[in-house]
Amino acid sequence: MQLGKMTGSSDERLSRSASAAGSGSKALEGLCAALLPPEAGGPDPHELSRRIAAFVTRQPPFIGPAIKAGAVGIDSMSLLFTGRRLVANQPAEREAVLRRIARSQNAAAALDGLKAFVLLVSGSELAASEARSAVDQTGLARPDAEMDVTPAMAWPSFSRFDAVVVGSGAGGAMAARTLARAGLSVVVVEEGSRHLVDEFRSSHPLDRFASLYRDGGSTAALGRPPVVLPIGRGVGGTTLVNSGTCYRTPEKVMKSWRDDAGLALGDPDMFNPYLDEVWSTLKVGPVPLEVMGRNGLLALAGAEALGWRSGPLQRNAPGCDGCCQCAIGCPRNAKFGVHLNALPEACAAGARIVSEARVKRVTTEYGRATGIVAERVDGSSVVIEAPRVIVAAGTTETPPLLRRSGLGRHRRLGRNLALHPALGAAGRFEEKVVPWHGVLQSAGVEEFHESDGILVEATSTPPGMGSMVLPGYGRELLNEIAAADHLVTLGAMVADLPAGSVIGRNRTVIRYDLTERDARRLVKCIEVMGKILFAAGATEVLTGVPGYARVRDAAELDEAVSHADPRNLHLAAFHPVGTAAAGSDPERFPVDASGALRGVSGVWVTDGSVLPTCPEVNPQVSIMAMALAIADQVARRG
Repeated sequence: MQLGKMTGSSDERLSRSASAAGSGSKALEGLCAALLPPEAGGPDPHELSRRIAAFVTRQPPFIGPAIKAGAVGIDSMSLLFTGRRLVANQPAEREAVLRRIARSQNAAAALDGLKAFVLLVSGSELAASEARSAVDQTGLARPDAEMDVTPAMAWPSFSRFDAVVVGSGAGGAMAARTLARAGLSVVVVEEGSRHLVDEFRSSHPLDRFASLYRDGGSTAALGRPPVVLPIGRGVGGTTLVNSGTCYRTPEKVMKSWRDDAGLALGDPDMFNPYLDEVWSTLKVGPVPLEVMGRNGLLALAGAEALGWRSGPLQRNAPGCDGCCQCAIGCPRNAKFGVHLNALPEACAAGARIVSEARVKRVTTEYGRATGIVAERVDGSSVVIEAPRVIVAAGTTETPPLLRRSGLGRHRRLGRNLALHPALGAAGRFEEKVVPWHGVLQSAGVEEFHESDGILVEATSTPPGMGSMVLPGYGRELLNEIAAADHLVTLGAMVADLPAGSVIGRNRTVIRYDLTERDARRLVKCIEVMGKILFAAGATEVLTGVPGYARVRDAAELDEAVSHADPRNLHLAAFHPVGTAAAGSDPERFPVDASGALRGVSGVWVTDGSVLPTCPEVNPQVSIMAMALAIADQVARRG
């Protein structure tokens, strides 16, 4: 497969953006040429650097300078090593420069970050081709839902409601529905836009990625290693872009919330009915084998050969046909996010939604909530008065909002962050697999879930957009990309101890320091995934371990695992929780056992931040059930 010139419907817009950003850096061109040499079939480096520069304009302000500085630094190394700029070197020389840089531990991490960015942009073109093909072949599973959504620019500067909900994701949607059905006048305020299915069917995947994620998908937790933390933004929140995987909260987790945190709402007898309600709302069912795809089927085969517990995952995706585009918006409306159920049901009960409005602060008077002040895209203000404020801005955004509001005095607010950190591995097979033909997250292996907190899931990415996991540079990397359709890709998550914090008021900064226990568990994940892949028939496993990127048998796998340094692993996370944890002890928990924020009357929290610990499974269902439980408390107060 050749990575030819970049094309697509967004080229003209990208060209204008790139020109405005002052693109054309020879250093960035040289990096593109070194990673994906055009002499070996890679894309035109000038064209690719142009697209990267355009994509950077949709990232936070610090990303562009960081990308440029990284590229300039590598170019300087080329001058030092060869006497020529990177772009002026021959392919072998360019590749040798990158390999020499990669031998430095500190420089390797920066190079890996640049490589991931370049491959995301270059791979998106394959994603565009596959996405268009999928759209051409299939219709809608269901139409867009009817909702009362008004962009903030068309919303009055002042309004009054019984309750305002900040955030329209899993927790906010369920809270809004409960309160509206209880007869309260409710408005949901969402920072992002409303996205319709036609956008997912017609837009370039890179545009979808940039518009559906906070900070264009560049959110990360700082630490060693850093953890990539993509967070959805839009009407529907992260349910727009998650995998749709649904797990009920494990009973031991519920009991720990009840017994250790004093959170009576988590008692299994009380919590299970809310889990049932969420399950019904989301129309959860197992992934059908006929649409699972070979990625999941081979993962199941490997687990079966080992005698390990496994099976199809449960998902809220009735009508899914396996197009593998969950992470950039389902082009069929098959994934049943809250924009297709809880939010329209809330609107049917009278709730309204304001989009494209960033809540600047919760307002209070004499210790009681009086509403919120939000900001439109033009900088003007929207004031909404309400005696009840439900904060569901998300685990990473709720603490800064409360601080901006003068409500962040509790010493534990923003602390206690758990991420459910994850890493991936891939197995190469003689036969063609095409992992992106099928369900994005399809099969689960739970053999080590209870004993080690390790949950393995067969996980692919939208076609082409997962190539950043591939090893090598230059011709080697191009060969890996060309053979990506022979890979089975897995991901593994560990139930982690709270080890992070969210700081800041206006700009969120996330810090996460992996504990020693969880570092050991992550290394074991590599061993577990490798064994599954070899048992399924893989001829080699791509481990992600520096210096041991490829292993060809169990002995080499053992050696890679024994040399794996957790500080150098490539980690991602998708399930942040705990930064405004709820519990009975006023010293430990910023939020009380009913979900009310301490120190003020009339403010409740219903997003993932209230969960006292990592729920040890994909948390969508747990968050929604807790939001229902808390919203019931609010509604009963009248």
